[in-house]
Amino acid sequence: HMNQNPQNPQNPLSPHEKAKILELALVTKRTPQFPGSIFVQSPGDADVTSSLPPLNTLFKDGVSEVDEEELLVRAVEIRRKVTAEILRDALMRKGKFGITYATNLVMVLGGFVDYVMIEAAALKRMPEFAYSSFNVRARTVVEDSGVVRLVRWLKHNAQSYNRIAKLILMTKGNLESIKRLANWLKTVYVKGEFIGTVMLRAGDNIFERDKEELDEIVDYLESNGVRREWMGYIISRCAPLLSLTMEELKTRVNFYMDLGMSHNDFGTMVFDCPKALGYFSLEEMTQKVNYLREFDLNDKELGKLLAFKPGLMCCSIEERWKPLIKYFYYLGIPRNGIRKILVVKPIIFCIDLESNIVQKVKFFQDLGVRDEAIGNMLAKFPPLLTYSLYKKIRPVVIFLMTRAGVSKKDIAKVIALGPELLSCSVANKLEVNMKYYLSLGIRTWQLGQMIADFPMLLRYNLDVIRPKYLYLRRTMVRPLIDIIEFPRFFSYSLEGRIIPRHKVMVENRVNFKLRYMLTCSDEEFKKKVEEAVETRRKFESRIYDRSRSDSQKPDGEVPDISQSQDCLIIQRQAIQEVKTMSPQSESDISDSDSHKM
Repeated sequence: HMNQNPQNPQNPLSPHEKAKILELALVTKRTPQFPGSIFVQSPGDADVTSSLPPLNTLFKDGVSEVDEEELLVRAVEIRRKVTAEILRDALMRKGKFGITYATNLVMVLGGFVDYVMIEAAALKRMPEFAYSSFNVRARTVVEDSGVVRLVRWLKHNAQSYNRIAKLILMTKGNLESIKRLANWLKTVYVKGEFIGTVMLRAGDNIFERDKEELDEIVDYLESNGVRREWMGYIISRCAPLLSLTMEELKTRVNFYMDLGMSHNDFGTMVFDCPKALGYFSLEEMTQKVNYLREFDLNDKELGKLLAFKPGLMCCSIEERWKPLIKYFYYLGIPRNGIRKILVVKPIIFCIDLESNIVQKVKFFQDLGVRDEAIGNMLAKFPPLLTYSLYKKIRPVVIFLMTRAGVSKKDIAKVIALGPELLSCSVANKLEVNMKYYLSLGIRTWQLGQMIADFPMLLRYNLDVIRPKYLYLRRTMVRPLIDIIEFPRFFSYSLEGRIIPRHKVMVENRVNFKLRYMLTCSDEEFKKKVEEAVETRRKFESRIYDRSRSDSQKPDGEVPDISQSQDCLIIQRQAIQEVKTMSPQSESDISDSDSHKM
């Protein structure tokens, strides 16, 4: 087919030849051809124009509409490639970019390439470009757009070529708006590394907004408690704030102010979670607040809650909250317990249920803690769910079972009664306290029993424990077994309860076990002391009466008191009354006897 004359109407061109002619007519650089080619391939050749058939001969009458459409599409594709090549050459020659960077950038700038192609075609209508080639017009459009300088400036500001391409496409040809917006963002303390991200996420209309509109947004936020030095951080995290109209912004601000927030609370809330103000629709915000109201929270409480944890507004009702509430009900947590969890630790409503909460609950179940006890634990100590299972909870449990003497059968009881233990540091708190108790002479297994009886024993500061222990041993002169049997002794105030009650006992010459001495109220303790004093008075009175009656017998008659029936009765009564008045254990007695020895 190469021997056919392309200008001879008797030998029409094939579609392949037509496409070849189009490409040769439009490309900027001709590829070298083999000797004997029928077309002159070098654009510098004087015969290059005459050797190619006119393009209008490709669209003569008789050509089908399908062929004509295919040729037009092919022509547009070739022209787009030519435009992309011109843009790449401009980036390499004037922008001094490498061929790889320029090629990659042009590949993702398809929309801008089309813009240049259309503008170059439109220049044909202007008299000064009426006889210019397409290549000249395309180069003129590229140069006038300032795209090369803009790319150089954005690259200098640490923007990747993908981000540069997206920004250029968003401007719809108004490239100067990128630099203008970037300079404004710097005035509100947006860091250079976040400028590109802000411009991309702020919305399509951000490049159409003037400086006065943007300043009005910043000034209004500042008047409502948002500090100006915070603006850069806030805008970097929630760029859509810049695309809001003033009416929309005022409506959102009033939404939170109506909940009773002060300007300070509102400002810190926006700083902590900018998305709570500018990311969600007003309808979504209203739905979430109404859902939280179902937990008997009034507007003032809601305002404090959202000011403390604005991240709640970023959580989904259907995907996050409803499954969590259902799971809490499964654990037996009542509505008021869920309300406490929400108020004390609202972050629990933001963490993942399956990968976080369920795993911790399953761990407690494996330890033997019942579901209802787990529910009570969570309602009693909501921060428990925020601790890491593998870095916090498990190490404490392992320490209790391997170092602190807590048996396997008691560990579930310890965790259920004292979930606060799981918040303690093993190295800085639990181990230090354990070593102190062992230094007093308490055995490890005894310490484990004490923890099972009173899990909070390991949480007290040693500065609180030492004075109580010294007072018990030196002033009260009590044996060590007393605190082993009643470790809750350390939970009572030394100045407020232990010392006053001990003084009362000394003054009235009575003695009680620590449990009976400390656990009762002041009225009950006073009553116990009075009863013990009265019992002792009666006993002493009977002894005195017996001795007087014996002394009144005739001279020379000495009764055998040790063998008399009355004496035996008095001895039994005395032993019983002494036990009632001072119920010491055998270990106490043996301990006191050993001291006497």
